[in-house]
Amino acid sequence: MTAATIPDPVIDDASALVEASRAGAKTKPTVHCFFDEPTFTASYVVHDPETKKAAIVDSVLDFDAPSGRTSHASADKIIAYVQEQGLEIEYLLETHAHADHLSAAPYLQAELGGQIAIGREILTVQETFGTLFNAGPDFATDGSQFDRLFADGDRFRIGTLDCVVLHVPGHTPADLAYVIGDAAFVGDTLFMPDYGTARADFPGGDAHILYRSIRRLLSLPAETRVFLCHDYKAPGRDTFAWETTIGEEHAANIHVHKGVGEDEFVAMRTARDATLAMPTLILPAIQVNMRGGHLPDPEDNGTRYLKLPLNAV
Repeated sequence: MTAATIPDPVIDDASALVEASRAGAKTKPTVHCFFDEPTFTASYVVHDPETKKAAIVDSVLDFDAPSGRTSHASADKIIAYVQEQGLEIEYLLETHAHADHLSAAPYLQAELGGQIAIGREILTVQETFGTLFNAGPDFATDGSQFDRLFADGDRFRIGTLDCVVLHVPGHTPADLAYVIGDAAFVGDTLFMPDYGTARADFPGGDAHILYRSIRRLLSLPAETRVFLCHDYKAPGRDTFAWETTIGEEHAANIHVHKGVGEDEFVAMRTARDATLAMPTLILPAIQVNMRGGHLPDPEDNGTRYLKLPLNAV
């Protein structure tokens, strides 16, 4: 298949953008992680301690591939936490259209409210994968399955917390990082320093662009807390981990620490990606996530179906 052209990120000093947004705003959100070991996914509830306004980042819909059954145990844990803490959900944030898990955003929205949001480059993803899955004319490729499409530099509030959107493509065209106070939710761009960085070989991915996006993130203040979407336990590490800092990433990330140039990174990333298998859930996950987490419409027999394109990926 032909990959869509990935847009260049805005390469600027993200630190200046974020620092300007913090003037007069609260900067220390409370962050609680929910780690789904079957998909190695870290989901988050981030909230303003003063107002109890909150957002959910990168939620997981449980999916058993052999049976084709979905369930909500992971999402129900988030619901229980939100209710116990007395939080009001304003946003359900997606860092990108994930290839390794299905989003539970619509289920959580029905239970807790909030707007489902993603980057506006999801339109590129919808066009690319809508074609792959032959989704047909009823599948809208205008992002209308989401409540809000963010552009680079957009700002929003969660209570008194100021939030800045950074477009950080390379892994996919639509990747965003959400900088919420002193916390950055970076999706799949970065992993823990001992594990490195995301792959860039999906349709629309580009290792050069990923490098530039990561360097943009690394311009954030060193003390910025970094919350990752995945952890796979680097060799020699016994426990899962999903929080680090920009300073730690800049100093010790095994793929992009200080001193690693773009050509060196691209050569490493290209060689490494060539050895990686496709994620186990990529075909069901993309079909659901390009629809904002909504399952395909039922067919005339009342059953919903996911497609399995043969010899196409």
